[in-house]
Amino acid sequence: MVVIGFLSAEEFLKSSCINEVGCVLLDLHLTGMDGMELFHRIRGARERLPVIILTGYGSVPLAVEALKAGALDFIQKPFDPDRLLAGLRQATNLEAAEREAQSKAAAFYEQLAKLTGREREVMDLMVAGHTSKAIGAALNISSRTVEIYRAHVMNKMRADSLVELIRRNLIFQGVGGGKIVSGAP
Repeated sequence: MVVIGFLSAEEFLKSSCINEVGCVLLDLHLTGMDGMELFHRIRGARERLPVIILTGYGSVPLAVEALKAGALDFIQKPFDPDRLLAGLRQATNLEAAEREAQSKAAAFYEQLAKLTGREREVMDLMVAGHTSKAIGAALNISSRTVEIYRAHVMNKMRADSLVELIRRNLIFQGVGGGKIVSGAP
């Protein structure tokens, strides 16, 4: 783990660390811009960046404000080193999970962009749970042609099963899928 310290909030904001760091350990009482203003700027730039606030002058309303705004923890000095280390581990794990999720989402959308318009129509109907026969009727193509498109979709989307394709579609695009307009089931 690499630790980088900054003398002020302004120095931190001038750096590129907000885009690279795993988490931020933030003291509220800083020279110049105060810690809460920096915290809100961090939230504006990277909403999911884990932030742990450490302070010797905290209050309940301040702690509530910070936690409601998304701080991972609010620790008052003097602090338990084990609690701080556990919070830092949790923060870095969250950041790693977020970056992995972003990478998977980017891969999904890259694969999706490789589908032709017809393949996309077939995929939308597949993930909506329609059979090849129903998809063929809806798109006015044969079931055999649908099967060919289904194979192309599975290959381009790198899905080993329809269940995997549906799961990834739900995760990255939400619920909805395609709709059959012709009234076919």
